[in-house]
Amino acid sequence: MAKLNEKEFYEKVGKTNGWDFSKLQVTVEGMRWDFHDEVKKMSKSTDVLLDVGTGGGESLLQLASSFQFLVGIDLSATMIETAQKNVKDSQISNVRFTQMSSDHLLFPEEFFDIVTCRHAPFCSKEIARVLKSGGSFLTQQVGEMDKLNLKQAFKRGHTMHKDGALCSMYVKELYDAGFSEIQTFEYDATDYYHRPEDLIFLLKHTPTIPQFGEKQDDFEILEKFIRENTTSKGIRTNSKRFLIVAKK
Repeated sequence: MAKLNEKEFYEKVGKTNGWDFSKLQVTVEGMRWDFHDEVKKMSKSTDVLLDVGTGGGESLLQLASSFQFLVGIDLSATMIETAQKNVKDSQISNVRFTQMSSDHLLFPEEFFDIVTCRHAPFCSKEIARVLKSGGSFLTQQVGEMDKLNLKQAFKRGHTMHKDGALCSMYVKELYDAGFSEIQTFEYDATDYYHRPEDLIFLLKHTPTIPQFGEKQDDFEILEKFIRENTTSKGIRTNSKRFLIVAKK
């Protein structure tokens, strides 16, 4: 999605729909890693973590017991309001949330042991600045060919000219920012959404199909897509993900 519209999109969707994906009924086959597990593998209980693009903070709260202290930032004020409510309700004491742009991190140099970013934009130079020497940065991002059959059905959707171009761009930026050890991984899993409302939730809460529901024939296209892609396991599409692990 174009960076120009990013803040507007997340403010609008966060305010009207919320961001809790936990109730989605979907089966995923072929997923090669769990992001939380990968973060835990790289961490110690004494580490301080920064999560960029934390959203409503649900994912970060799941990691709280594995770290000494955690900070989540997000560009959206609505998301941070949700995150602050979530941490209050959870009674977890070692997590803080604050509104902040990933392009201008208001933290001292070499402050964090680990920085994470899941499905959100980041600035490599700023990550390198606030990360300690020897620290790790982990990011999981959505690949260009994600939800490919949906994009083909709607004839629109965020993609780049070449599969893998986004990952290559991020790797170059990280090297330029001073990271010396960078590994990349990817998978293309099969998703089965159990109910039409699960798929509609995805489309309304992500920029997979830009302005979904605002065009006159969107639901007609969706009904046809569901008919043509329904299997015994559910409505079939795919999740293309890549993971970057960078050491400073």
